[in-house]
Amino acid sequence: SAHQYEHSLEVQIPFLQMLSSNFKILPIILSMGNDEDLLRIGEEIAETLLRQKKKTLLIASSDMTHYESEESAREKDTYALKAILELDEKELFKRVREKNISMCGIAPVAVMLAAVKRLGAKEAELVRYQTSGAITGDRSEVVGYAGVLIK
Repeated sequence: SAHQYEHSLEVQIPFLQMLSSNFKILPIILSMGNDEDLLRIGEEIAETLLRQKKKTLLIASSDMTHYESEESAREKDTYALKAILELDEKELFKRVREKNISMCGIAPVAVMLAAVKRLGAKEAELVRYQTSGAITGDRSEVVGYAGVLIK
């Protein structure tokens, strides 16, 4: 099930609490499925938010490449991030499959991309990219992390 290995809430909630003590959260946990179904979910999320007319922050959480050399992880992650920065969820699916990128949260990222595009997003900015090797010093097996802001 999608909940079994899910850890994004534990990762994201402390950041949200630093920004505000007064917020509501609606977690949506996704596992891989049919691409078109996932993109339809993103569009439905956008339609719901448009009807609500409330200020909303969408967050998708995913590690990038897992347990490869830093060189390999950076190469694969750069390839996937290019699709994210171009707001192209279909290209993201293609690239992750083509290069066998072990990005655990491709489903939520693709759903989020579909939603924000429907909400009018026009640009994405890579805030920072790093691997676990920067902290551990072990660059033989790293996990990639990226922060992307979409407006």
